[in-house]
Amino acid sequence: MPTSQSTSKSRRRFLQYLAASPLLATPALMGSLGGKSSAATSHERGVSLLEDGAAGGGLITSADQALDVMEFEPVARKVLPPAHFGYLATGVDDDATVKANHDGYAHFEIRSRRLVDVEKLDTSVRMFGTTWETPIFLCPVSAMKAFHPEGEVAVAKAARSRHSLLILSTVASSSVEEVTAARGEPVWQQLYPTNDFNVTRAIIKRAETAGSPALVFTVDLHENSNRETIARARRVDDRDCTNCHESGFAGYVRRKPMFDGLDLSKVTGLHSSSMTWDFVKRLKDATRMKLLVKGIVTREDAQIAVEHGVDGIIVSNHGGRAEESLRPTVECLPEIVEAVKGRIPVLLDGGVRRGTDIFKALALGATAVGIGRPYGWGLAAFGQPGVETVLTILRRELEAIMRQAGTPSVGSIGKNFVLRKS
Repeated sequence: MPTSQSTSKSRRRFLQYLAASPLLATPALMGSLGGKSSAATSHERGVSLLEDGAAGGGLITSADQALDVMEFEPVARKVLPPAHFGYLATGVDDDATVKANHDGYAHFEIRSRRLVDVEKLDTSVRMFGTTWETPIFLCPVSAMKAFHPEGEVAVAKAARSRHSLLILSTVASSSVEEVTAARGEPVWQQLYPTNDFNVTRAIIKRAETAGSPALVFTVDLHENSNRETIARARRVDDRDCTNCHESGFAGYVRRKPMFDGLDLSKVTGLHSSSMTWDFVKRLKDATRMKLLVKGIVTREDAQIAVEHGVDGIIVSNHGGRAEESLRPTVECLPEIVEAVKGRIPVLLDGGVRRGTDIFKALALGATAVGIGRPYGWGLAAFGQPGVETVLTILRRELEAIMRQAGTPSVGSIGKNFVLRKS
């Protein structure tokens, strides 16, 4: 076992690396430095912030102290092992698309109307016959026991208490049955199909048996994406990771309940680079669940998705973990909404950190808006209460801007309430 001194030294090295990352060169983080000289470089300010966070200075100590969802991130960084935080933080290449996803919201301004009765607000949305109290949903995030011992079960309990939609990852560290029980009703099931359709069919059948009403087919990932941040994090993590992470696909999914009891002898990975749109028809023929495709970012693919009978689209680049396109998902949204023409729901995720981000996405045509990293930070920092508070803060911020803009319901938030900066 490493000594506390060696662990502290390794964490400091990793924090200094992260300080140089584009992930941290954001106005929100720079603004939190308060009295630091404005003449300091981004790298110097980032190092100072991270060192202060590592020492525990200025960090919140309970979920209810958080002013915004970003305050959970430095706490998560402090409490997690370097490799686990690196996994949550990483994008691909320079992590620039991670940053671009959030920065994209700054390209849009909100037009506010006055003297509108907004005493009572309706934040509900309706999808596939179900009404949700809030348009905010929890994106599939894998292996959440790496962030907190209760993992996805704590997230499901938070989703239950905050009446939020939860999408469960294929590579979750809690079973769909456990998560469904904790949520109190079925969750949507995300799908990594692997390259063996027998395995795909078994995953689908298990989700159906658990009552899942929707299957979310992720199409934006390929094997061996260049995730340098997590690779660097592993270098400074002194733990023996082979206790949990074994070689080969079977070793990778050993602690992923969705693969329990399946014959994985023909599986080489979660994704297949040979899949085409024909696979969508194969999935539709294999399930009674609604089928959404997650990872659509162009009008051409949105049109093809509709032609293939897809029931919904999630505009996503996997939080910047799929590609270094530098194109924010919120910038992709308008052309996809235009292509779909209201025939199916269009959901969105990527870079959402504020209620105003959610408002802008709704105004641009999103039916619902997802979060990933923020609730991962909340889970790592404080467990279920952290996730609950993240959802509470975002809903509170959304309601505040709805009142300020003069929009008493989600349905009243139209494209006339946003302008793109020239």
